[in-house]
Amino acid sequence: MGDEPEPSNLPPPPPPPPAALTLIQPSTKKKSKPSKVFRVFRNVFRSFPIITPACKFPSLPSGRLPDSRVIAGARITGTLFGYRKGRVSLSIQENSRTLPTLVVELAMQTHFLQKEMSLGMVRIALECDKRDDKDKTELMEEPLWSMFCNGKKIGYGVKREATEEDLHVMEVLRPVSMGAGVLPGRSEVEGPDGELAYMRADFDRVVGSRDSETLYMLSPDGNSGPELSIFFVRV
Repeated sequence: MGDEPEPSNLPPPPPPPPAALTLIQPSTKKKSKPSKVFRVFRNVFRSFPIITPACKFPSLPSGRLPDSRVIAGARITGTLFGYRKGRVSLSIQENSRTLPTLVVELAMQTHFLQKEMSLGMVRIALECDKRDDKDKTELMEEPLWSMFCNGKKIGYGVKREATEEDLHVMEVLRPVSMGAGVLPGRSEVEGPDGELAYMRADFDRVVGSRDSETLYMLSPDGNSGPELSIFFVRV
């Protein structure tokens, strides 16, 4: 009895094991679905802080790149997420139940995206140098992008492998096909009061050429005009 350690001297309990991932590998089979481009999420972030001034982007005809085409079945799940005081990341998945096929860390902070979304249409352009015709590197495999928001250069976007944090977010959002909100922060990342904001939607993937692709946010009811477009372009 006397040899038992005092409760205050007991070692801390081990941290709980991370939740097992249930996300599956994306398939290579394409499913054909009709697509409608529309306006969504105008009021999603209006309750969040407004800090950064807006920027303007010249209009393109019909909001699309010239000579573009919608690939049959190329509807994907896109998630924009980040801590309030951190940078936004873009995750692209075949659907909400699969592992990400692309993660890009964007050159904008979360509050900046929140403000731009509250004002209306947001166009994000990711540009990189055009490669030689013999180079077979796919557009979405480019490692570094110059980034523009509504026509204003704001820095660089970086492609990276999905981190443990990214996979945790995708796992938590697995049942969510479309929506926006906040997730509880992880204390080791942003402190106990940190919150991670997210916005998830279906996107149409539109291919103009081997050097240009665009993602257009979709809505379930097919109303007019995309609120968010993301352009990937080699120039």
